[in-house]
Order: sequence, then structure tokens, then C-alpha cells
Amino acid sequence: MKKWIVLAALTLLVSASVKADEISELKQQLAEQSRLLRQMQEQLQALESKQQQQDEQIEQKVAKAVDEKKIDALPDSIKWVENVKISGDLRYRYEYIDEDKSGNNDRTRNRIRARLGFDAKVNDDVDVCMRIATSEVWGDDATSGDPVSTNQTLDDAFSKKSIWLDLAYFDWHPSSIEGLNVFGGKMENPFVRVGGNQLIFDSDLTPEGIAVNYTIPFSESTDLFINGGGFYVDEVKTGADTSLWGLQAGLKHRFEDDSYLLAGASKYCYSNLEGHGALVTQSGSAKFFGNSNDGSVYTNDYDLVELFGEYGFKMGETPAAVFGNYVQNAVASSNEDTGWLIGGKLGKAKKPGSWELSYDYRDLEADAVVGAFSESDFIGGGTNGKGHRFGGVYQLAKNVQTAMTYFMDEKGSEENDYSRFQADLIFKF
Repeated sequence: MKKWIVLAALTLLVSASVKADEISELKQQLAEQSRLLRQMQEQLQALESKQQQQDEQIEQKVAKAVDEKKIDALPDSIKWVENVKISGDLRYRYEYIDEDKSGNNDRTRNRIRARLGFDAKVNDDVDVCMRIATSEVWGDDATSGDPVSTNQTLDDAFSKKSIWLDLAYFDWHPSSIEGLNVFGGKMENPFVRVGGNQLIFDSDLTPEGIAVNYTIPFSESTDLFINGGGFYVDEVKTGADTSLWGLQAGLKHRFEDDSYLLAGASKYCYSNLEGHGALVTQSGSAKFFGNSNDGSVYTNDYDLVELFGEYGFKMGETPAAVFGNYVQNAVASSNEDTGWLIGGKLGKAKKPGSWELSYDYRDLEADAVVGAFSESDFIGGGTNGKGHRFGGVYQLAKNVQTAMTYFMDEKGSEENDYSRFQADLIFKF
């Protein structure tokens, strides 16, 4: 009996040992299958990612092929549109003027400015630019528009408004000479105006002639710029023409903290302006815009020497700048021959909700600059005045701005008070 009991016990032990081995082998098989499954999942994910990248590449190639097919589908006669960019803007302005002068009443008016520009690439080295703009008649002959204003007043019984050629020039920028631009025609002002100030030239002035801009890097942080040009002011059939020759040079240095310092000097020489009649006649009266005259001709020549500087920096994350300008007419026969301006800017209206503020103060004597070309809003245009300008811009939405400007000036030798308020709504495209 004992033998049978021992034999049964041994049988159970052997059986348990066999089952333990089978369970261990089964666990190993399960672990191996789990490893193979994970490996297959990783390979599947890699294949899916590769397939997705291939699909995206195929979609890009198809889109590119479609675009190329569209371009190829254009008739040869209009393929030039690929190289043309169109831009423009519309400004609506409310304006209030209060001039403390006998015989003049306060004035309220609404004005518009509309501009439409075309920039075309001729080849890799040449572009051309043309722009049309609103403007009021300049003088009594009604053959040209105001050179320092693109505004049209809303009046005259719903009359149609004049459109003039505002820009028409070529820009040659040879790839073999980096930093060189040569302009010819009716162009944007090619000279640097620190802070965008208008002490010497109105921002709407578009001179006519030939100009050169050349920027030469001194180092990674410093550039030398040289600007020059010759411009036709008045062509005379019999006698000497009146012209303007300008040369400007300066340096711009960028610091490690993203601030910068810009400084330079300019010389602007008008030829044959002394003894020349007024550049404009309005309502039969010669207009000299503050410059010395004998009632019919200019009594001064104008050779202007300009010094300017600007320092740009950040106040926290907000861009800011301070700037200054000084000008003297080196050949004036009068002692009213200097002008100066100081100002500053804070902020940059670019993204919706952004803003900028600006301020400047100037003192511009009668013969410091040619009054017909200086800012048209300050003291109502011209020279022989001083005062403050306050400005603010707010970006309402993409390509939509609102702006306000206030001039608080003193005009003429009598220092009559002159104030001007402007509220603008500006749309760009």
C-alpha cells in the first residue's frame, strides 16, 4: 500500500513539473508574439508616415503642375501680367482749420485721396513703376496737379475729380553692383528724411529727373549710403532752365540690442531761381509761399545745407525713435535763412490693434527752403512759421487704419495763430 502511495505522489510531482514547464514555455511564446506585434505596429506607423509624406509631395506636384498649366494656358499676348503688381489706397479726411487772421474765417471741409499704382518687372535688373492719384489744379493754367498734395475737396456741386500722373519711373538695379539703384522719370523722393519729416520736402512731392541710391556695407552692422540726383523744376523756352541738384551721404549703424543710429548731411542747389517768376500763380496772383520776392520774381537763390540724425530703439517691446533736422540756405541775401525740426515716434501701427504716436516741433524761416515744395499742411503750406505737430495712428484691421493729426502753429512775421485738425480713415490694398 505504501508503495502505491509513494508511486502516486511521484506521478503527481512529475505531472506538476511538466505543467510548469509548459506554462513557462507558453509565457515565452506570448512574450515573443507581443514583441513581434509591437514591431509590426512600428513598421506599419512608419509606412503610414512615409505614405502620407509621399501623398503630400504628390499633391504639391499636382498643384504646381496645375498652376504651370494655367500659366501656360495664358495667351502669349497677356503673359506680362505675371510680372505686374497692383497696389493702392483710399483716404477719407475730415479737416478743420482755424487761422487767426483778419478776413479769414474758420474752415471745415471733407477731402479724399485715391491712388492706384502699377509695379512691373521688366527683367532681373529693371523695374518700372507708374501711379495715378487725385490732386487739385496747380495754378491758373489748369494743366497740372498740385506737386505737394494728392487731396481732392468734396465740393463744386458733385463735380468729377481730377486724376493726374503721380509716378512714372524706371528702377535699374544691376545684379552686378549690389546696393545700387538708378531711377529715371517722375519718382518718389530719393533722399532720406529722418522720421519721415517734411521740413524741406512735402511727403507727396514726386521730383522729376534722374537719381541714384547707393548703399555700401562697411561691416555687418554699418552701412554708408549715398543719394544724388538732378531734377527739372521749370523748363523755359527762351532763357535758362530752373533745376535742382542734390547730394546726400550718411551712415547707419545697428547695435547689438537692435537699436540704430543714423546721421548724415545733404546739399540741395537750385539753379536760376533768383529772378525767376513765381512757380505758381493762383487767381492771377503770384504765389511764393513765404519766400522773399518783389511781387513778381524770387529775390533769393537757394543752396541748402542740411544736417540730420535719428536714433531708433525699443522701450520694452515698443519701437521708438527720436530725430532732428537742420537746414540753412547758404546763399540767402536775407537773414531769414535757417530752419530746424526735432521730433519723436513711439509704436508702430501694423497689426490690428497696434498703434503709433508722433510729435515734432519746427521753426522754418522765410528763405530757409523753397516754400512751394515744403509741407503743405504746416501753416497752410510754405515757410515763415513755427509750431507743433501731434499725430496718432491706430490699426483698426488688416489694411485699415485711422489717424489723427493736429497742428498748433504761428504763421508769418505777425505770428498769427494757425491750427489745423485732421481725422483720417485709410484703406490699403
